Amino acid sequence: MSDTKIIAIVDDDESVRMALDGLLRSNGYTVRLYANAQAFLDSDGPRAAACLISDIQMPGLTGIQLYERLHALGIALPVIFITGYLGLPPTFDASLPAPIAFFPKPFSCAQLMACLQQVLGR
Repeated sequence: MSDTKIIAIVDDDESVRMALDGLLRSNGYTVRLYANAQAFLDSDGPRAAACLISDIQMPGLTGIQLYERLHALGIALPVIFITGYLGLPPTFDASLPAPIAFFPKPFSCAQLMACLQQVLGR
C-alpha cells in the first residue's frame, strides 16, 4: 500500500469543495470531499485523513464543533480552517491544541499549499 496522504475537505459550499479538490489533486494529493461535518464523522474520513480542511460556518455541526468532536473521540488530526467570515478566529477550549491555520475566503492558493506541505512534510 502506498503512503498516499488523504486530505479531507468539509465545506457546505459545493463550489469551494470542487475548487479545493482541483487545486489539491493538481498538486498530487488524494482528496475526499464532504458536504457537512456529520457526513465526515459518519465516514472513515476521521481515521483515514492525514489533514482536514474545514469551513467554520456550516449548517448542523460547525467546523469548530467538528474539531471539538474529533478531539473528544481521541482523533488528533491536523486541521486547517477556512472561513467566509471576517474578524478574529473563533476561540477554542484551552485544553485543545490550536488548529494549524485559519484562511479567510478568498485565500491565497500558494499560502494554503505551503501550509499543507509544512503539515504533511512534503
